[in-house]
Amino acid sequence: MAERPLSPHLSIWKWGPAMLVSILHRVTGDGMALVALPVLLWWLGALASGSAAYETFTGIATSWYGYVVLVGISWAFFNHLCSGIRHFVLDIGAGYAVTVNNRWSVVTTMGGVVLTAAFWAVLVLA
Repeated sequence: MAERPLSPHLSIWKWGPAMLVSILHRVTGDGMALVALPVLLWWLGALASGSAAYETFTGIATSWYGYVVLVGISWAFFNHLCSGIRHFVLDIGAGYAVTVNNRWSVVTTMGGVVLTAAFWAVLVLA
């Protein structure tokens, strides 16, 4: 039986911004499917069920842990959005140079944070 080549062990790979963005893209997509969708459905159900159900929803959503979940959902959305735009640019064949890819990876990650902060600033200050 012939010797099959082994995959390189993870220890030889250097962590970089592109790896982080790729992992965060998957995590935020899963997070939106597993957390944001049930919260959205709960909100819609509370709207349809009457004022008592909606008051229960808003009571939990406006508690400290509700805000943590809502900020996390909005960060996941904006991070996934920025990462999706980056992937779209890569799909058209641009941005594959290592320095350009790393630069846009950092911009993507920071963009999600900045857009989340701006979104919540508008909600809180308006």
